[in-house]
Order: sequence, then structure tokens, then C-alpha cells
Amino acid sequence: MINIQRLIKQLAFAGLTASLVGVSAHSNAGESGYYEGQDGYDYAIVTGVTPIYNDIQVVEPRTQCWDQTVTYQQPSPAGAIIGGLIGAAVGRDAARGYRHGRGRHGHYHRGNKGAGTVAGAAVGAMIGSAVSRHNAPVQYGTQQRCQVVEEVSTRRELVGYDVNYRYNGQEYLIRTDRHPGDRIRVRVDVTPVL
Repeated sequence: MINIQRLIKQLAFAGLTASLVGVSAHSNAGESGYYEGQDGYDYAIVTGVTPIYNDIQVVEPRTQCWDQTVTYQQPSPAGAIIGGLIGAAVGRDAARGYRHGRGRHGHYHRGNKGAGTVAGAAVGAMIGSAVSRHNAPVQYGTQQRCQVVEEVSTRRELVGYDVNYRYNGQEYLIRTDRHPGDRIRVRVDVTPVL
């Protein structure tokens, strides 16, 4: 009987020791109860997530066009033609009646009728065109005008998340690249106290 009582005491002591070690391991490992050796990993509960943005200004060239009312005068080509004909006739007649004076032999020389005709036609065409342009009616039309303008816009760029989490009753804050969800993996460092 003494052996049975002794065995029961040993079993009770072993059970009590295992229970104390289990409670101690759970409190050191955190809420999930998992850790490995001295450096382990566990999960902490996420209590808040705030997205962090940067505002970036973007400058883009853009072509901007509009219709603009313009005025113009369209001269009739008839003015240049009629002026040219009249000028040619006047030039020819002027060249016919123009004399250069006495030559070496005492004769009167007639001028060059062809050159006078061409010169008269050119002058007459210019005068006729100017008169025609001046007397032409004013007309209205539209022309498309374009210019390049710089358009500035602001774009929001997500740079990360500020994550609040709780582990073993303490609050922590970290910035991450990704949204962690409802829990975040943490490194647990268990150091014995001597």
C-alpha cells in the first residue's frame, strides 16, 4: 500500500508540474500559444489599420483647340486681268510714241514696243489687283486654332498602412506595405531571467 500511495503522490506532483509548465508556456507564447525555442513566431490581434497616401502632382501636355472667327477679303481675279490688259495697252502706246532722240545718222528711233507692253501689263495688273482687293467685300469664316497646354492633376498613391496591434496586453504600431487582415505575425524573443 505504501507503494501505491507513493505512486499517487508522484503522479500528482508530475501532473501539477506539467500544468504549471503549460500555463507558463501559454503566457509567454501569447494568444496563440505557439513558440519555438528562444526565437519564435506568434500572431497578434490587429486593432486598427490606417492607409497612408502620398499626393503626387502629374504634369501632362495636352493639345487644346478652338474655333476662331476670322475676316478676310477675297479679291476678284478679274481686277488683275482687266488692269493687266489696260496697262499693256497704255505701255504699248507709250512705247510707240516715245522717241530716243537723234541717233548718229540723224533719224528718230522708236522705242521697244514689246518691253513697253510687258512693263505696262505688269504695272496695270498690280494696280488692278490692289483696286480689286480694296473693293472686295469682307467675308467671315472660322479657323481652328490649337495650342499645347500643361494640365496638372493630383494623383493619390498608396504607400503603406499604419497597423495597430495588441500582443500580451500591450499595444504596438508598425507601418507595413500590405494590409495585414485581422492578425499580424510577430517575432517572439524568449530570454530566461537568471
